[in-house]
Amino acid sequence: MYKHILISTDGSSVAQRGVDHGLSLAKALGARVTIVTATEHLSSSAVMSGWTPSPNEMASYEANQTETASKVLAAAKAAADKIGVEAETVHVKNAFPADAILATAEERHCSLIAMSSHGRRGLERILVGSQTAEVLARSHVPVLVIR
Repeated sequence: MYKHILISTDGSSVAQRGVDHGLSLAKALGARVTIVTATEHLSSSAVMSGWTPSPNEMASYEANQTETASKVLAAAKAAADKIGVEAETVHVKNAFPADAILATAEERHCSLIAMSSHGRRGLERILVGSQTAEVLARSHVPVLVIR
C-alpha cells in the first residue's frame, strides 16, 4: 500500500514521535523513507518584527540552520539504519515547513506523509500557526498525524 513514506522532523521531541512511528510503519510495510526538515529564511521572521539583519547575521544564521538541520537529519537517518529501513534525507532551505513537506512529497513521489503535531490550540495556534494543519489541507497524498 505505502511504498515510500515521507517523514518530517524539526528535531523536537514531539517530532521525534513522528519519526519513530513513521520508521516503525516503514519497517512493517517494507517501505522506503525520505526524511525531510526545513529551515526558514531569517528575513521572514525579521520582516515581521521590523528588524533588518546584516549580511554577517544572515550568513551566521544560515550556517547555524544548516548545521542544526544536518544533525537532525543524521539522527533520524541513524534511527532508520538501526532498524534496517532504507532512508534518504532532505534539507529544504529558506522554506516554510508545510511548503517544504508538500513539495518534497510530490518531487519524491511519496505515497504517505507521516508527521507529528504539536497540538497547539487557540491563540497559540493562531500566532504560531500549524504546519500540520497546512499539510493536511493541501496534501494530495494521505497524511498520518502522530500525537
